[in-house]
Amino acid sequence: MKLRVKTEDGFELSTICRQLKLKASDGKMRETDVADTNTLLRIIQSIPSPKAESFKQWLAKVGYERIQEIADPGQSLDRARENWQNLGRSEKWIQQRMTGQETRNKLTDYWKENGVEKKDEFALLTNIIHQEWTGMSVKKHKDLKGLKSQNLRDHMSEAELIFYRPALRGLGRIVYPPNCRNRRSKGTFRECKS
Repeated sequence: MKLRVKTEDGFELSTICRQLKLKASDGKMRETDVADTNTLLRIIQSIPSPKAESFKQWLAKVGYERIQEIADPGQSLDRARENWQNLGRSEKWIQQRMTGQETRNKLTDYWKENGVEKKDEFALLTNIIHQEWTGMSVKKHKDLKGLKSQNLRDHMSEAELIFYRPALRGLGRIVYPPNCRNRRSKGTFRECKS
């Protein structure tokens, strides 16, 4: 595989894959090729085997759907609703989740207008709200639910979603220090949060 990729596609797997020592089936630690999702998809696209064809077709379908969503963003909302229905979520839960997302978007827009720019700053403010609302950090709540990288809101009960939205609306503006409401006159969020 490495030789074929090097000669046909012009890139070498060693430049896009890394080796980590992972436990093998025999219990020994062995160097194993590892890659991120993007790299794995690139590798799969380069495989000429008929066995990979169905996966390539799926990739093309997903890419086409994404292009459609860019042209008509409403389609992404329809697709999200459909995905939640396929996961067995009720219409009431889906409505609560979508309404909560709209509230979250308004809050993050408000924070952006007031100088919040970096992902870790949004995470800090979100964690403060979550702590006030639930009495635990986002990480602790995710641990309680057994979640790793999944979105916590997608795993909340209907009752949690009902109470989450007012928590965002009520606490979202309180969390941001009042002396930092206008970034141009009061400095950046980073200067205000100390």
